[in-house]
Amino acid sequence: MTLDDLKIGQSGTIARVGGEGALRVRLLDMGLIPGTKVLLQKVAPMGDPIQIHLRGYELTIRREDAKKIDLREEKA
Repeated sequence: MTLDDLKIGQSGTIARVGGEGALRVRLLDMGLIPGTKVLLQKVAPMGDPIQIHLRGYELTIRREDAKKIDLREEKA
């Protein structure tokens, strides 16, 4: 499962951050690090971008970038 597969209100834990070069470094710099819990809060009206909550702050990223982040789904 990837970050873009989450529904509003669902959470997961980052298992792996994909991408290459500058994109991967940027994602890691924004706090998207393996082991971090993320919660999908909002989705823009046209479906892109998405807003997630992690490490005490909100982050908005494009779905294209969210597809590069693998998650372990949290059990309810």
